[in-house]
Amino acid sequence: MARVVMYTTAVCPYCVNAKKLLAEKGVTVEEIRVDREPHLRQEMMEKSRQRTVPQIWIDEYHVGGFTDLWALDKSGKLDGLLGR
Repeated sequence: MARVVMYTTAVCPYCVNAKKLLAEKGVTVEEIRVDREPHLRQEMMEKSRQRTVPQIWIDEYHVGGFTDLWALDKSGKLDGLLGR
């Protein structure tokens, strides 16, 4: 199965939805909380060129945020990226 990394904060509803969608698929997410470790937000912004959370990677593929993840799921492409 693919490695999934997600930059999040505790109060982000999109982060909660992304984790829920991935959990329903049996995926374990490596969560990086930028609210607990603010210096990691800079890392996230450099990697993604985005300021908002969540920012999600499946292996080396930058998915983007929750709406991007949801669109991949609805198009049938998410399972392939996850190696399912």
